[in-house]
Amino acid sequence: MCRLIARIDANNPLLNLTIMSFPITAFYASLLALCYIYLSFAVINVRRSARIGVGDGGNDELTRAIRVHGNFSEYVPITLILLACLESLHPQHWVLHVGGCAILFGRILHAYGLRHSEGTSWQRLSGMLLTFLSMLFLACSNLFMIHYLI
Repeated sequence: MCRLIARIDANNPLLNLTIMSFPITAFYASLLALCYIYLSFAVINVRRSARIGVGDGGNDELTRAIRVHGNFSEYVPITLILLACLESLHPQHWVLHVGGCAILFGRILHAYGLRHSEGTSWQRLSGMLLTFLSMLFLACSNLFMIHYLI
């Protein structure tokens, strides 16, 4: 959706300024940012309780918390970029929500599973599957929109 923010001269289209808005991407980016903040505070809390300022100090709980935080920060940015790119191509809104929900719930499930179990868990497996499916879905949707609709 484009919104007109300034109209300087109605007879000169080059002087009309517009701005793109990405409300669906903004929604999922905001929810994911809240998750990221939560995971950051989880690392800080373990650091404080273990009195470890830098690194993991060999503490397994801190190592896991750092890995949960790091794993989140590795997958979310590229997926949000894919979501924003797709939103700029104006697909049906449900397509954007499928990708956004999949990354959001995938990352929450994965973080929970990794934080609360040392080995594999259904939450970790489901979370990674949702994450990869979200990335694949958004990448393919972008390619489809670019190739067939532009």
